[in-house]
Amino acid sequence: MPLLDWLHKKQAVTAAARVPYRLLDVERVHGDPTADNWLIQGDNLEALKALLPLYAGRVKCIYIDPPYNTRSAFEHYDDNLEHSQWLSMMYLRLELLRELLAEDGSIWVSIDDNEAHYLKVIMDEVFGRGNFVATNVWQKRYSRDNNSAIGDVHDYVFCYAQNAERFKSARNRIEPDAKTRSAYRNPNNDPRGPWRLIPMSGAELRPNQQYPVKTPSGKIMFPPEGRHWSVLEPKFLELVAAGKVFFGKSGDSAPGLIRYFSEIEGLVPWTWWPHEDGGHTDESKKEIHALFGKTDAFSTPKPERLLRRVLEIATNPGDLVLDSFLGSGTTAAVAHKMGRRYIGIEMGEHARSHCLPRLQKVIAGEQGGISPAVGWKGGGGVRFVTLGQPVFLADGRINPEIRFATLAAWVWYQETRTPWEVGAGETAMRGTPLLGVHEGKAVALLYNGILGDRRPQGGNVLTTPVLAALKALLPEHTGAWLVFGESCRLSAQRLAGEGVRFKQIPYDIKAR
Repeated sequence: MPLLDWLHKKQAVTAAARVPYRLLDVERVHGDPTADNWLIQGDNLEALKALLPLYAGRVKCIYIDPPYNTRSAFEHYDDNLEHSQWLSMMYLRLELLRELLAEDGSIWVSIDDNEAHYLKVIMDEVFGRGNFVATNVWQKRYSRDNNSAIGDVHDYVFCYAQNAERFKSARNRIEPDAKTRSAYRNPNNDPRGPWRLIPMSGAELRPNQQYPVKTPSGKIMFPPEGRHWSVLEPKFLELVAAGKVFFGKSGDSAPGLIRYFSEIEGLVPWTWWPHEDGGHTDESKKEIHALFGKTDAFSTPKPERLLRRVLEIATNPGDLVLDSFLGSGTTAAVAHKMGRRYIGIEMGEHARSHCLPRLQKVIAGEQGGISPAVGWKGGGGVRFVTLGQPVFLADGRINPEIRFATLAAWVWYQETRTPWEVGAGETAMRGTPLLGVHEGKAVALLYNGILGDRRPQGGNVLTTPVLAALKALLPEHTGAWLVFGESCRLSAQRLAGEGVRFKQIPYDIKAR
């Protein structure tokens, strides 16, 4: 597969591993304290790294609207340098976003022509060409611009999947639009509701589908020349008996199949998103002005209807949505109104000045945007979170302020590439060193006096009594053990005989 190269790409490809792992500090919960919604203020690269031990493989839908690199994304403009910086910035974040994406999840990226084709190539590299789903074209404007050589009226929304086949099975169809609905009518007051006719002939000759059809008026009809009836004769007779074939008002026209509007399961999404369906920039400006006024509005918001379209296709109520370039908070607001859980990340001060006030208004029942369409009345809550101390110090040592659960989450993720929580694998036990069992291997962490004190016989050092205490937690486990601790008093032969591999803190814990 061809790969894109740019200035400092080698550093960008490996930079994600060097991003420090930080704590996430919940500053305050607004609204319902049980709601699992996060608004994180801080650098999105560090925030994404901090989320890995908690949410790796759990995010159903990622939507991002990154800077479009229109020669204003960086303070000092140099075409080659700025372009390379933009590509490096995106590559780093896409790598971490991929780790957070669920197996049946998808990522959607808004972009314009400035970087679209370059972005497509690096997304092929990060997610795999086989996981490309679609380039959706969103009509962002409906009025003409007579000052341009060719008017710019669209943006793109790239869609990639973690696993294309899984996404195809999981994605939703969309509700029929007004144009589709208008094609269904009920001229005969059919109690089954509006319907439309589907032609009953298809191209090519098929001998087993060339049978004669008798109309209610007695006329005998065959398929038009060179064509065939679209169903076999037994099926046709079933449809006639069910009243699902129409021969015209006089009863002597060519048969047509009746399809009722109530039978439509939804429409397969198209890549063309006209402004009637996805909203437009004038609409998004009005939405943001209604929320913050014209003098304090975010400059380039997306309309709520655009995000509704994405979430309708990619998610169901209760699914987790992530936006790491939250901007004015549209993704979080729409996810909240649609009953999805969400994580929004925004570095700037407008995480407080725009995103949080917007979500507080949503909680209070704000009626702008998609609220009337989805029946939003208010409720829910959100946690305002900031990035805290690094878990590891510059020299690789563990920050002494770090508690057991924080390090446990990182150790579990490092070893399993899955998120950790008490109850992981049905085997983790609160207040014990046991983190869980993954693929037949039990993982334990001796840290922070988890067994009562810091003496060698007390819990942070692997000794014979400590090993016996660990194994007593899982008496029926016959597989291997992986134990992290400050030191080990058992010989290599003893460890091998017990099926135990020991790793020393902090040296055997990856600090990045």
